[in-house]
Amino acid sequence: MIKFSCENCGQKFSVPESRAGKKGRCPKCKNIIVVPEIQAASPLTEQSDSGVPEVSSKSSADNLTLLNAIEKDKIQGESIGLSSVPDQATKYEQEIEEEQSDDTESPAERKLPWVIDMFLYPISIPCLITLGIIILIPLLINIAVGLLGPFGLFVLVPGFFINIVISLYFLWYVAECVRDSADGGIRAPETMANAPGLSELLWQWFRLLVCLLIFAGPMGYYFVRTQRIDAIFWSLLAYAVFFLPMGLLAVTLFDSLRGLNPFLLIGSIFNSFFAYCGLVLILGAVALSIIVLRRKPSGKWAAFVSSYLVMYILLVVAHLLGRFYWRYQEKLNWEV
Repeated sequence: MIKFSCENCGQKFSVPESRAGKKGRCPKCKNIIVVPEIQAASPLTEQSDSGVPEVSSKSSADNLTLLNAIEKDKIQGESIGLSSVPDQATKYEQEIEEEQSDDTESPAERKLPWVIDMFLYPISIPCLITLGIIILIPLLINIAVGLLGPFGLFVLVPGFFINIVISLYFLWYVAECVRDSADGGIRAPETMANAPGLSELLWQWFRLLVCLLIFAGPMGYYFVRTQRIDAIFWSLLAYAVFFLPMGLLAVTLFDSLRGLNPFLLIGSIFNSFFAYCGLVLILGAVALSIIVLRRKPSGKWAAFVSSYLVMYILLVVAHLLGRFYWRYQEKLNWEV
């Protein structure tokens, strides 16, 4: 038996030696843990007069006593009907087997050509419900403000903060779709049961904001200062369009700003250059469609439909980013 503890929460385990080197998930803190390897103990030796090492008699006696004690405990355990493996060890073995079965499970396969199927990624009941809630709540708040007249202020102020939280949640959901697609998903996941706290939503928004500022900030700053569209502006735009997708993908999958490491990004683009250029062209076409949809529509219902389509397209973009990692992860070599 191998006895060890989880490095994160201290949960103790006892598993058979055949599980040495296996990975599993701690049932208490859900972190990935590795069963330590068996370290063979070398017996104490003494150098005889003839130059041949001999095992110390004291060590032999101690080992014999230890073996006798283990054998005695084993017999006592069998006599009272106890299992040689504790319940916690059995549970941990099940966790390891489930983890291994999840790792070996084949990813979902597309039933349609990927050019068509990628646009169907948001077509799942959980995703459609999520989009409906995100769209309907701000719409209901606006309707209530209009109906209440002067008293609409009592709805407008809390509604403003509700809209901010909903926007933050949508950004977090887009990031979750990137991670889901990076694991091989072909339809948007259900995340209502794992809704994050406000702090996690804010950190996700902050990371995306920093990423946008690093890549698109220079272009925006130059245009605001000069009000010119010249060769410098187009160069900064090309820089943003080319590096932003890889930056967003790295920050989302690493769940950290360390994904913006320039050596990491440049090396990843170099290793998957032609495939990445194709991704950039597709995302550029999608971005143009979003710009067209975001033109001021006529009427509230037109604005409602336009907002829904924009969010739908953003989920398709998230799927494309995650799917790019899923397909070329060996070339990227991020070990996420």
